[in-house]
Amino acid sequence: MTTLFHAVRRLLRLAVHCDSRRLTHAVLLMTVGYLATPLIAVSLKELTTAAIDGTGSAATWLALTTALLLVVELTMNHFAHLSYFELGELEELSLQAEVISIAHGDRGLEKLDRADVADALTLIREELPRTRAALEAVLQLGGLGLQMAVTAVLLGLLNPWLLLLPLFAVVPVLVGNRAQLLVDRGKEATAPENRLGRHLLELATTHASVKEVRLSGAASVLIERHGRDWRRATGTLARAHAKAGLLRAIGQLAFAAAYGGAIYLVARQTVNSGAGAGIGDVILVITLAAQVSLQVSSALTLLSVLQGAGRTLQRLDGLREPRREEAAGGAVPEAMTAGIRLEGVTFRYPGQQRAVLDDVTLDIPAGAALAVVGENGAGKSTLVKLLCGLYRPTSGRILIDGVDLEECDPQLWQRRVATLFQDFARLELRLRDNVGIGDLERLDDDAALTRVLESADCGPALARVDGDLDGLLGRGYGDGAELSGGQWQKLGLARALLRRRPLLVALDEPASALDATAEHALFEHFADLAAQARADTGAVTLLVSHRFSTVRMADLIVVLEGGRVSQVGSHAELAAAEGLYAELYRLQARVYR
Repeated sequence: MTTLFHAVRRLLRLAVHCDSRRLTHAVLLMTVGYLATPLIAVSLKELTTAAIDGTGSAATWLALTTALLLVVELTMNHFAHLSYFELGELEELSLQAEVISIAHGDRGLEKLDRADVADALTLIREELPRTRAALEAVLQLGGLGLQMAVTAVLLGLLNPWLLLLPLFAVVPVLVGNRAQLLVDRGKEATAPENRLGRHLLELATTHASVKEVRLSGAASVLIERHGRDWRRATGTLARAHAKAGLLRAIGQLAFAAAYGGAIYLVARQTVNSGAGAGIGDVILVITLAAQVSLQVSSALTLLSVLQGAGRTLQRLDGLREPRREEAAGGAVPEAMTAGIRLEGVTFRYPGQQRAVLDDVTLDIPAGAALAVVGENGAGKSTLVKLLCGLYRPTSGRILIDGVDLEECDPQLWQRRVATLFQDFARLELRLRDNVGIGDLERLDDDAALTRVLESADCGPALARVDGDLDGLLGRGYGDGAELSGGQWQKLGLARALLRRRPLLVALDEPASALDATAEHALFEHFADLAAQARADTGAVTLLVSHRFSTVRMADLIVVLEGGRVSQVGSHAELAAAEGLYAELYRLQARVYR
């Protein structure tokens, strides 16, 4: 019941916030419509009595009254539906914004790497569209509660024992809550299998991976794995639904027994009492009992919807807790004079015992171009993300001109960071959106966008886009231009070039999708950006690459081994010394001989 009350409070509060006028309009219409229902039963009783007594004029007026009440019931509920359906859509949009806010609300991204958070987000994304009907359920349950109260009064006037009938209606409601809890637990238990099943389906059907799947002949393996996990998940859910169905059947049988008893009680009263209850009373109790039955079945359905919405809202609230109170971040320097210093920085991903970076201490002078080298898994990309402020060190600190990055406003710092990652974003939006997010203030500055597109050598990509800057990219939800991996990556470079006065320019394997000619052009643009940023703000340039032809251009090279700094120096110094750098350099040099 706590889940239900929580859902009701949240949904009504959100509805008032979204559109209080529309909510009031829907409640008034529903109240009139729901009150008409028990009045129909009273009208039918009087109509039956008038017809038996032979009072034709009264019967005619009562027939018209009954018809009018039916019209009021249908029309009021219909117009109320129009209001609360639109309000439900507004609530869904608000909740979607809340999910996005939660995903981006923390200073770092550590929470998103936790398996329990990933499962919760998966369930929320799946079930959030169903919350659109949750406000409707709240309002209709309120209307049903009003109906039941009026019905109880009418039944009590016939016979006080009939007041027990609405109480028996509580039994299937309580049992229904327990049944829904079993279903929710089944969903939570199968969330990892469902997430894996969707991933396998995506691998087997999306353009990015279907080529390798077909050539490797792995389709049958993916189908078999998908089927096995799906059967396991559906088996768990089927057992949960079977238990829930049995519980709901028991609750309905309890009410059915009370329903039959009520009809028997009034029928016997009619037979045994000469001047007492008449045929009209029998019609009234049959009609009211039928309405109570419908009210209960409707309430069970609505409670199921509301219970599911309540669980979704609880998961949403759970992602916000526990929440650390953070002091307002300070400003970042307009330009760097000392540089960046890492002091004893250690980092572990959530739930992992092994440190990805372990006690890293490093000085990066202002204006320096730093290259980071190491084998896969050495912690290179993690180091970049820490410097970008996407993660917080597990221990240690990062200083920007002597100021702890923890004390800086994360948004202000990230606005002064220009990045191009190996796993760059492919935004299937307008071309201007793809580039403009590099500096949102210049999203509509056509001259600036065109200039950086030219600087990033995006001419071939522009030629494939219909509509120039307002042309759509990708085919995920529209008939947009399909670009190659290298062209998408050049758009990522254009985003980095659009960022004004950066203090950190970070490129993590930026040439992974480019050919040799395009790679050479990219690093020329990169060198220009780094030189301009160095002269303007004393920016640090950070490059992660496996290609030593690029690495040797850096002022300072850091070699990571097992999450620790093993070597620091220039290319000449490290190539002449014994160590991992010289080994990797000689290995790569032999390939090109």
